[in-house]
Amino acid sequence: MILASEMICSSRVSVRRLSLTWMLVLAAFFALLREPVLTAAQPNILFIFTDDHGAQSISAYGSRINKTPHIDRIAKEGMLFENCMVSNAICGPSRAVILTGKHSHLNGFTDNGSTFDGSQQTFPKLLQTSGYQTAMIGKWHLKSDPTGFDYWDVLIGQGPYYNPPMIRNGTRVAREGYTTEILTDLALDWLKDGRDRDKPFMLMYQHKAPHRNWQPGPKYLRMYDDVEIPEPPTLFDKWEGRSSANREQKMTIEHDMNASDLKLVAPRNLTAKQRADWDAAYVPKNEAFRAMNLSGRDLVKWKYQRYAKDYLRCVAAVDDNIGRVLDYLDENGLRENTIVIYSSDQGWYLGEHGWFDKRWMYEESLRMPFLIRWPGVISPGSTNRDLIQNIDFAPTFLEMAGVPIPEPIQGRSIVPLLRGKRPTDWRDSLYYHYYEFPGAHSVRRHYGVRTERYKLIHFYRKQEWELFDLATDPDEMRNEYSNPNYRDTVTTLKGELERLRSLYRVSDEADEAIDKRRSSRRRSR
Repeated sequence: MILASEMICSSRVSVRRLSLTWMLVLAAFFALLREPVLTAAQPNILFIFTDDHGAQSISAYGSRINKTPHIDRIAKEGMLFENCMVSNAICGPSRAVILTGKHSHLNGFTDNGSTFDGSQQTFPKLLQTSGYQTAMIGKWHLKSDPTGFDYWDVLIGQGPYYNPPMIRNGTRVAREGYTTEILTDLALDWLKDGRDRDKPFMLMYQHKAPHRNWQPGPKYLRMYDDVEIPEPPTLFDKWEGRSSANREQKMTIEHDMNASDLKLVAPRNLTAKQRADWDAAYVPKNEAFRAMNLSGRDLVKWKYQRYAKDYLRCVAAVDDNIGRVLDYLDENGLRENTIVIYSSDQGWYLGEHGWFDKRWMYEESLRMPFLIRWPGVISPGSTNRDLIQNIDFAPTFLEMAGVPIPEPIQGRSIVPLLRGKRPTDWRDSLYYHYYEFPGAHSVRRHYGVRTERYKLIHFYRKQEWELFDLATDPDEMRNEYSNPNYRDTVTTLKGELERLRSLYRVSDEADEAIDKRRSSRRRSR
């Protein structure tokens, strides 16, 4: 027989047990509120980035001068974008736009003289707070230390092609070897041993190459020696009928390449073995060049060949090392749940219009390569012609990870395009703005609008305009701005340009800040 007192005691124990159970349930619930909820659907993100890699030297984009089989793998297994455009064609500003999803005048990094404000919102920070492990390896080039990364190991400034000193999580580290291979080794080391395998990762793996001055690695020093690289049709362009800014620049192959660019002198930071390999490759070629005593067009043609071959040698090293990383993903069960993106900070001139470098709003420097592989989402081997821009990268990465896209971001996610579903309100024009003048290569400040067919450029401190009809003049050799047949087109594009400037909140403040900063530096000298 059970006494009433025993029943009461048993009841109290049950209540205490029930209360303890609910306390544990509630504690677990609130812990979930504090911690990000990770799901199997959250993919890894590998962002492979190069410096100054023009799409015309990628075989997936139809290159007639080289082959890039490993970059092409991304296109074959994913999607290639034909109209990905930069918002400001210079190294640091493009990187700042990618991190923030905001145009240069709003993220504060307008030219390479700027310093990135690392306290502002960036997509790596947002991924971090959503449970991603983030890493940055390679070329950073924003002056301030990286923020938003669990691990970072970056080149100092531009970084050299050989034996690069680097900064790893705030500590300077000396390394020996060819930089393209070193950065790949570091990326693979982090993927193998540096990450938490219970978390999704976002790795920014960013090369120095093929930035000026195009120093090939030991394995590539004789590549293309017996090959004649085709010249671009506009190699001897005289820029007739276009803005006077074209004639004032300092970036011609004919006049503005130095002895280091042309490998007439060896790099100063090589080891004895590296120098021996370098001299064995270049000394005989340089002796043959001097013996020819070239001048005029023949000298320009020789300079072009030397420049193009060295540039393509650097590209070949990058491509091979990208292959190493893709192979690692395939061989270690990471392929299916890792999104792989390949891009470069802007395009580049490989002799078009007689130039090297970037900066202009013309197609060669405006166009960024952009290829992406996302197994199970992207139809392999697909191509997209919609207008996208580097302001779109941040919101795209966030949507891929299932992270809400906050208001300050100016770009749009391209995830619908990747799924083959173009939104009806997708943009039909892009805004561009270049600020770095006075500066390297003396390219004047300009802004403009590009649509599928037309491009209107305003050199606003010279009050000069250019209009190009890309359908009839893809090489941008004829300025149609004063052509009466295009009067209505000019009027329409000027209206669209003002709409975009209003949409993106463009004002004169950025120019004024640059002028003030440059004036202050002159006074302090």
